[in-house]
Amino acid sequence: MILGGILELGLLGALIFGFAILLWRHLRIRHRLKLFESAAAAVEDPMQVVRRGQRVLLSNPACDALPMQADQTLPDWVLEQLSTAEERAEVERLQRQLETGMHGETEIALPDEEGGDNAVLWYRISAFPFPGRARESLWTMRNITMRRQMELVLRNEHKRFFDLLEHAPVGFYSVDGEGRFIYINRIMAEWLGRSVRELTQGSLRLHDILASREQLPHSAYLPFVNEQREGEVELLCAGGGSFTALIIQDQVEDTGSAGGLRTRSVVRHLTAERQTEAALELTEQRFQRLFSEAPVGIALLNRDGRITECNRAFQDMVDDEGRSPVGQDLADLVEADSRARVHAAVEQALLPDSEAAGSSFAEVQLTCARELRCSLTLRSFGQEAEHGLIVHMIDTTEQKALEVQFAQSQKMQAVGQLAGGIAHDFNNLLTAMIGFSDLLLLRHRPGDQSFVDIMQIKQNANRAANLVRQLLAFSRQQTLQPRVLNVTDILAEISHLLRRLIGERIDLKVVHGRDLGPVKADQGQLEQVIINLAVNARDAMQDGGRLFIRTSNVSFGNAQRFGNETVPPGEYVQIEVEDTGSGISRENLNRIFEPFFSTKEVGEGTGLGLSTVYGIVKQTGGHIFVDSHLNKGTRFSIYLPQHSRERQEADEADPQASRDLTGRGTVLLVEDEDAVRSFSSRALRNKGYQVLEARSGEMALDILQGTPDNSEEDPGNINLLITDVVMPQLDGPSLVRKARELFPELKVIFISGYAEDSFREQMDGDEGIYFLPKPFSLKQLAGKVKEVMG
Repeated sequence: MILGGILELGLLGALIFGFAILLWRHLRIRHRLKLFESAAAAVEDPMQVVRRGQRVLLSNPACDALPMQADQTLPDWVLEQLSTAEERAEVERLQRQLETGMHGETEIALPDEEGGDNAVLWYRISAFPFPGRARESLWTMRNITMRRQMELVLRNEHKRFFDLLEHAPVGFYSVDGEGRFIYINRIMAEWLGRSVRELTQGSLRLHDILASREQLPHSAYLPFVNEQREGEVELLCAGGGSFTALIIQDQVEDTGSAGGLRTRSVVRHLTAERQTEAALELTEQRFQRLFSEAPVGIALLNRDGRITECNRAFQDMVDDEGRSPVGQDLADLVEADSRARVHAAVEQALLPDSEAAGSSFAEVQLTCARELRCSLTLRSFGQEAEHGLIVHMIDTTEQKALEVQFAQSQKMQAVGQLAGGIAHDFNNLLTAMIGFSDLLLLRHRPGDQSFVDIMQIKQNANRAANLVRQLLAFSRQQTLQPRVLNVTDILAEISHLLRRLIGERIDLKVVHGRDLGPVKADQGQLEQVIINLAVNARDAMQDGGRLFIRTSNVSFGNAQRFGNETVPPGEYVQIEVEDTGSGISRENLNRIFEPFFSTKEVGEGTGLGLSTVYGIVKQTGGHIFVDSHLNKGTRFSIYLPQHSRERQEADEADPQASRDLTGRGTVLLVEDEDAVRSFSSRALRNKGYQVLEARSGEMALDILQGTPDNSEEDPGNINLLITDVVMPQLDGPSLVRKARELFPELKVIFISGYAEDSFREQMDGDEGIYFLPKPFSLKQLAGKVKEVMG
């Protein structure tokens, strides 16, 4: 019993001891498990222990913080976040590797909800199997976004550096001790006409592209050895050419390369650089030539306004004696009243902060002897420039003179238009006076008591007509009756008249040119030109003198410039009228052709003589110029275009009008002036014509539209239209265009006090249109109608 009790006590002790051991081990395992859980909680990366069948055994707080569903495994959640099949395939690959007992990892990108659109976070997903426990595995997910960003920055920097090296404007290469290319950049390969692969992986060596083998030492394949670090060599290109290069090299020991050496070499393409230098030098030479030879004055100023450099044109403008203006103040080169403007322009151009800064403008008068007016444009180079300003000087003397001349021509044109309008009205009155005088003379023959009175009226009307022609000549609107003339014959005919006009104290000498070409002009107007010039010369030689009239042929192959006027190339007859009188002052020389301008005493001249001369010459198609010096005399030069021989023969072949002025036919007479219309209709009826009268273009058009197209014997058939050019509302040319639509073959005679050219341009060269200038007599009217009616 005692033994049995001892055995029971021993067994109980053993059980207690065993239980104690098991309890100790359990407590130890729980302690270690708590340590593992604490360690897992301390890890910032999500961790999860997963049993096969996708059961979660353990996950740390970082993993629980993920927006996963309860009991969802980390790999399942990751698969839900991925959008592409390729990314999901990577995670599935890790799962398959675990089944074989292998661990694996991959990098994936998950959307970053806090980073905005297209933002991602990069993670490394790792899967580890437990040794001896094939059903359990450990999954971790580490945020590697920062590392990936750094890698991206490094890749970009490396790419930029490589791109810089490859496309730098200089060549780079490295060769080993035997001359084999270890590296060469793309620009260097392009210079050689080869590819990078051909040079680095082919059989070519550095000495193969050197033009001269003497550049290589016998002991090495490098272009320079020992202390020499740079030099110029000639490199061969693949196409057979070559170029000069400057090579700067550095040698380093490299036990891994052949020959134990390696170079770091930089190459400059000297041929291209020297071509660039030559181009720059040529550009500089061209710029210097443009600067020096520019027709505009150019100067550089320092910030004090003093000239540091100038071109030839600037020097010629500011100094007649050829002295250089360099070093002088710009303001000292202009008149005293212009210096304040120059100082203000310099200060304005140098303003640092202003809308007006950088440029300015001034009109000045130079101090040189030629009385030049110039415009200055000043521009700033900026605060840091060596020179403060650049100045452009333009001679505006001629421009100012042209502006004055243009303004004066505007006034002359206005006066000419006024004179032309007055002359037109006077022509209507004179036409009536002369016409009714002719009608009276048909009833009062010589010997009649009223004959002398009527002749006096007609003669005075003719004198008035001559005055009107002068007004029209001034305004260049007179009606010329040009024909082919010989200037020698004209001068011979009026030389006796000229001698009587100039008096005995003046010696007239006429010098005729040989074989003068013919001119086409109005003889009376051309005689008036010469007479007016001769009378002006007489008035300039009160104490006597000499008057020369010379003629000659002149040929201009190119356009000739005389003052402000250009004479086109061609053949001309020159008429010079020169006297030894008192001359014309410079201030009056540009005004002598103005109407009503005269240097004579009040009451001694009308001021229309030279303006009439100018108008006649211009309307004839010629040119007139004057040259005069005080107390030495004046010379007028007239250039009249020569008339060709062919045109002269055609003009001489024109048929002359018949002397028999009677005729038959119906005439439509359109004239808004009652007196002219009344005289003309009576005159034509007296010659046998039937006349229909209209006081306006509209009335004439109504008559034409109501006229039947009958036979020639029908008195209603209109054979001729005579119309004034200038009429209110429907004028003559417009009436003729409408009439020609009804009767295309209708013949027309225009009557006007204006020149024929004033309406010819409007008719576009229509045939069957004739012209009769006002004022006209009964005989002239009847003769023109007879000529047109045939």
